[in-house]
Amino acid sequence: MQIAIQGELGSFSHEAALVFDPAATIQPCVLSAEMFRLLEVGEVDAAVAPIENSLAGSVVEHYDLLWQHDVRIEQELRLRIKHCLITMPESRIDTVHRVYSHPVALAQCRRFFAEHPGMEAIPFYDTAGSVKQLMELRDRHVGAVASAHAAVQYGARVMQEGIEDDPENYTRFFLLKRKNAIAPDRVITKTSLAFTVAHRPGTLVEALQILAAQNANLTKIQSRPVHGQPWHYVFYVDCQVDSTQMADQVLTGLKSHCSIVRELGRYQAAEE
Repeated sequence: MQIAIQGELGSFSHEAALVFDPAATIQPCVLSAEMFRLLEVGEVDAAVAPIENSLAGSVVEHYDLLWQHDVRIEQELRLRIKHCLITMPESRIDTVHRVYSHPVALAQCRRFFAEHPGMEAIPFYDTAGSVKQLMELRDRHVGAVASAHAAVQYGARVMQEGIEDDPENYTRFFLLKRKNAIAPDRVITKTSLAFTVAHRPGTLVEALQILAAQNANLTKIQSRPVHGQPWHYVFYVDCQVDSTQMADQVLTGLKSHCSIVRELGRYQAAEE
């Protein structure tokens, strides 16, 4: 299977893709929009998209792209995010003065940087990309924050593991495919939907009451603005369901109440 990811090889998305399919061929993309486009037009078989981090929150761009593209969620994964200080093989911790990484990764390692005031944290476009840059610069004064997988990918050294502030750091990933490529015989314990409601009092409450009436446990709700309609929103929900029939009932109930309803996927919930 050929899987598109946003970011460089060695990123957490790359790691997640290999959990979904250890034999996959990975297609890196600079932009998330390009990843979704490649999937929609059939140039790749699947895409792996981070949708939520337990500390940083939702990846809102990917909610917008799910709304804009005709793709479906086939699987869900929760990946433990362990940040490492990565350097050139010959570097010492007291010689590292500049450390690059994605701003979210740097923000999750504030305690480490407070304990090492001689290191300047510098934002970069990608965690794995910062390791790639490190090995291109060949500068023993430069470090990166990324996964151990990224260090292996580029031949760098893991100087210190687990430098994140909170070990309960997980990212939820979706494996996305085109609708006609979704495997039919799957265990279904969760469904994701997006809908809009009329702009009047009580409409969102009424929509959520439909979920409650079907005994579908709401595990996530996210709102995003509707482009071209100020102060109107698309609502995204994840619900636990115990059968395909329950998922059908939830979908039918929302369609009877909401102006637009879109099913984003039915899949087995990731293991805790």
